[in-house]
Amino acid sequence: MLTSLYVRHFAVVEAAEVAFGPGLTVVSGETGAGKSLLVDALMLLAGARADSGMVRAGSDRAELAAEFDLIGLPAARNWLQREELDEDGGCQLRRVIRAEGSSRAWINGRPANARQLGELAALLVEIHGQHEHQALLSRPHQLALLDAYAGHDELLAQVRDSAAQWRELGARMRKLSGGDDRGQRIELLRHEIGELEKWALPPAELAELEADHRRLANAGRLAEGSAGVVELLDGDSEFALRRALGRAHAELGKLAALDDRLNPLLELLDNAGIQLGESADGLARYAQDVDLDPQRFTEVDNHLARLHELSRRHRLPVAELHDRLAALQAELAELEGAGDALERLAEQRRRLQDDYVGAAARLSAARAAAGDRLGDEVSTLMAELGMAGGLLRVELEPSAGSEPDPQGEERCELLVSANPGQPPRPLRKVASGGELARISLAIEVATLGKDTIGSMIFDEVDSGIGGAVAEVVGQKLRALGVQRQVLCVTHLPQVAAQGHAHLRVSKSSDGDATRTQIERLDAAGRRDELARMLGGVEITRETRAHAKQMLERAQTV
Repeated sequence: MLTSLYVRHFAVVEAAEVAFGPGLTVVSGETGAGKSLLVDALMLLAGARADSGMVRAGSDRAELAAEFDLIGLPAARNWLQREELDEDGGCQLRRVIRAEGSSRAWINGRPANARQLGELAALLVEIHGQHEHQALLSRPHQLALLDAYAGHDELLAQVRDSAAQWRELGARMRKLSGGDDRGQRIELLRHEIGELEKWALPPAELAELEADHRRLANAGRLAEGSAGVVELLDGDSEFALRRALGRAHAELGKLAALDDRLNPLLELLDNAGIQLGESADGLARYAQDVDLDPQRFTEVDNHLARLHELSRRHRLPVAELHDRLAALQAELAELEGAGDALERLAEQRRRLQDDYVGAAARLSAARAAAGDRLGDEVSTLMAELGMAGGLLRVELEPSAGSEPDPQGEERCELLVSANPGQPPRPLRKVASGGELARISLAIEVATLGKDTIGSMIFDEVDSGIGGAVAEVVGQKLRALGVQRQVLCVTHLPQVAAQGHAHLRVSKSSDGDATRTQIERLDAAGRRDELARMLGGVEITRETRAHAKQMLERAQTV
């Protein structure tokens, strides 16, 4: 539900903030005062195209903001969560239009684009009277509305589930069969598996192979280097570590004979001598045993080269080739044994097709019956709304696809004729804004409470009508307002009297600038405004009395 609307430097409005409540809120004002500015602001917040002419003269930018209560609007909450724009269960739309023509938008304080504004606004508010923003003009919405009116959710769920399962089985069958090149795929898999079985290694064996390669590639350096270290440790040079350690041990032994406290250090030198000797012996043996095997190196080098070639071909690291082998083996086994599995899946798919056909046929019959009822009910309401002889017909036509469709086997088109003798035409092609608004009103009343839009805006709904018809329009809007929030811009007192709340738009000028004000009327203000709408410039005692009667009569309906 729309809870507040704020506009600043927008058209002729300097600044205004309006709070909204539940029920029917009517907006009135003199011709040219800017009654439709609230609707225009909401359309811009719903993603309509903006231009610099919407910025108040002398200002650098216009600012618009609307806040919504999302209680009872799960689709809007889910959309916000999906887009990661949710904020404490509330919703604020904001848009800034600059004088040079650019604009920016935000949802819950985060930047948003026109697509996001439009998608979210379609779940929050429905604007009647402007072709660009009427969900009723959308054929998918018309079908959804018919299904909601009929109340056959279970049938629709059966059709959707059957179609979804049928498509899922088809995807599994295509994957299992390998498509049209199944034989080629099997041959390719066998070839790739053969290569990987020959060359790919588990992680431990791969690590050992890479270690062998490093050792064999550096065998000469390892032999020469280890022999050099042996010479440093225990060579013939007087600077060899073992000789230097021997001299140090002898000198320390002499000193330890003079002071027993040096004996532990002497023992450390003894141990160092033992470890140095073992190191030298071990390195000498290593230098003699280093594998200088060119043939083995060639084999290892070739194995690694093949692994890197397979890595490039499969676009995987060398370490993952062994896992790739297991995956290809599983795919080959599945394809080679696909015959029986494909037969089982084909049989399941045939049963699902039969289930779908049966459920879709029942859904089609239910839609046809509901369409007749909806057409009769809306046609009756159209007559009450001043379109005597007008009618609405729900046309169901087969969908073009040959495969099971989650939406069923038909598409919906609402056809209307606003005047006797005129052939019904698609609702989206109705030219008159006033007629379209009243037809939309009739459909909304007939399907009361069936859709999930929280707020409805009616503009030009009373165009071209008056008298008793206008009063009926007001009563229907008031009845609609009992179920959901309704905002109606009107110039007729018969409609304005039916509002649960009343806003007046007025215009003033100080010679330099023109300003528009929006105010909420109390009981006395409502009476005077209705009297103005009834009597024009001069308000008499009689018009005030008539206005009071209209308001009292509206309260009893």
